[in-house]
Parts: sequence; structure tokens; C-alpha cells
Amino acid sequence: MIIYLLCFVLFLVGIYGVITKRDLVKIILSLAIMGYSANLFLILFAYKKSALYPILEKGVDVPMVDPLPQALVLTSIVIELGTTALLVSLVAKLFQKYRTFDITKIRRLLG
Repeated sequence: MIIYLLCFVLFLVGIYGVITKRDLVKIILSLAIMGYSANLFLILFAYKKSALYPILEKGVDVPMVDPLPQALVLTSIVIELGTTALLVSLVAKLFQKYRTFDITKIRRLLG
């Protein structure tokens, strides 16, 4: 149970970073932390202590991880990679134009 709480705390750390930070790079890193915590939660949720593999004989007790959440996490990692690449390219363009990563200064410069 404590592992799930720690995963939730990691998600809250990401939310805190997105809400309070003004630097665009730190916001991107906070979004990545939120994604990692969601993936970790899916993997933790998939583990079943008393489950059996369908190909094993009856009576053999081996811990098992459900393969469906693993596939979902792989898909989530690919989507996170794409969105992070898009955000980094947008931040690079904003830095080229305004010479700052501070979001409050960029808002002031827009007019």
C-alpha cells in the first residue's frame, strides 16, 4: 500500500512543478515526472501476488504480471516521447525569439 502512496506523491510532485514553476524547461520536466508516475502506477497495479501463468500446471505458484498494462505503458512511453519532443521544439523556438525561458517575461513581451 505504501508503494501506491509513494507513486501518488511522485505524481503530486509533478503537479506542483507544473503549477508553481515559471521556467519552461522545469515545466516540461514536471510533466515528464507526472508521466513516469502514471506508468509506474500502471505497472504496480498489474502485479498480482497469487496469480498463475496460464501455461503452467495447476498447483505451481509463481508471481505474475499482467501483460496488458505493460503494453499500455509501452504505448504511453511512446506518446510521452512524442509530446516531450514537441514541447522541447516549441520551447527552443520561443527561446530563439524571446531569449528567455521565463513564462512571465514571454507573456509580457507578447504585448
